[in-house]
Amino acid sequence: MKKATFAGGCFWCMVSPFDEQPGIEKIVAGYTGGKTENPTYREVCTNTTGHLEAVQITYDPDVFKYEKLLELYWSQIDPTDPGGQFHDRGESYKTAIFFHDDEQKKLAEQSREKLAASGKFKKPICTEIRPASVFFEAEEYHQDYYKKNPTHYNMYRKGSGRADFLNTHWR
Repeated sequence: MKKATFAGGCFWCMVSPFDEQPGIEKIVAGYTGGKTENPTYREVCTNTTGHLEAVQITYDPDVFKYEKLLELYWSQIDPTDPGGQFHDRGESYKTAIFFHDDEQKKLAEQSREKLAASGKFKKPICTEIRPASVFFEAEEYHQDYYKKNPTHYNMYRKGSGRADFLNTHWR
């Protein structure tokens, strides 16, 4: 099993696209990339910890290739927004791919270059590619939020502008 870590704005919206895919064993919502040890949601939302909301995926690379994870990741975000994602603004909602080894780094960079060259977006791709660091699991009520609170999750996904953006730019 290997790990993949992606920041794509609100971590609630980054779990469901990967969930129940073949070869994906586990998806954890959490925080990474910052300086604060064991941050809380409240602390991360202040945009002073340096952490981004992210998901860490445990997967079987023989069943679900990292390249496929990258394709799925890109199709869940606005890679041209440097200030957050959709309604959620600030450092903690920026996009980033956190690589766990040199191969992931190479594949992530290639996928970003391919997306930039595709002409799909007029603005530059600003999603960062960074080395993975300590990943802190978010509070339990954030885990599998889309399953625990489907009505609120669906209203949030639509109200934030994410659903419309994805339908317009990725479908």
